[in-house]
Amino acid sequence: MSSVNTVTEQLTRAGQAIEHDSFAIIDAEVGPHRYDAQQWPIVRRMIHANADFEFNGLTDFHPQAVQAGIAALLAGGAAMVADVEMICSGLSRPRLAHFGVATHQFISDADVIAAAQAENTTRAVQALRKAWRLGLLEGALVGIGNAPTALIELVRLIREEGVRPALVVGMPVGFVSAAESKDLMAELREVPWIVIRGRKGGSTLVVAALHALLALAEAAQRAGHTATAG
Repeated sequence: MSSVNTVTEQLTRAGQAIEHDSFAIIDAEVGPHRYDAQQWPIVRRMIHANADFEFNGLTDFHPQAVQAGIAALLAGGAAMVADVEMICSGLSRPRLAHFGVATHQFISDADVIAAAQAENTTRAVQALRKAWRLGLLEGALVGIGNAPTALIELVRLIREEGVRPALVVGMPVGFVSAAESKDLMAELREVPWIVIRGRKGGSTLVVAALHALLALAEAAQRAGHTATAG
């Protein structure tokens, strides 16, 4: 069996060549970095998504982050909970389907909006609470790219309610509480995380990080199949 990824690659040879050439340019231009062999493909794809080399250095990983994300994907059937629809829309459906991943976001649900208005909170906070009530956060991949309040609420749920996502990709962007929310997440040791320090972030970067993680999971899956066949 081939050890080359097929599910998580571009669908055409031309697309694959452009993406691989872009990665080669990033590798040549990035200079020194502190990331290991599993972390670097995630950071590199984030740089590729925004053409911003500052993510070399701004991106931080919990020591078990990549391994935990790969394990959750290989186990099959993990939930992917996002703070906004943009993340769910940006993720490749065939790549998610390969691992049995279903996406969930509740930011525009009527009950979420009503609760946010009644309690004078944000929709993002109430959306995370809804995901928690539905039991979707346990063992989930959680992607937060827009709302710092969602990440702050997730930290509270982890600390006070014992919620245990498999991995949190926390990259909210902005000027109010964005940097602080990521610093809060990075204080946790009981739940693995990937964060961008400071104000930078966004849903595009969450999607890029998750696509890189899916590629790493496929490589591990195919390597396992090859070893078994051997």
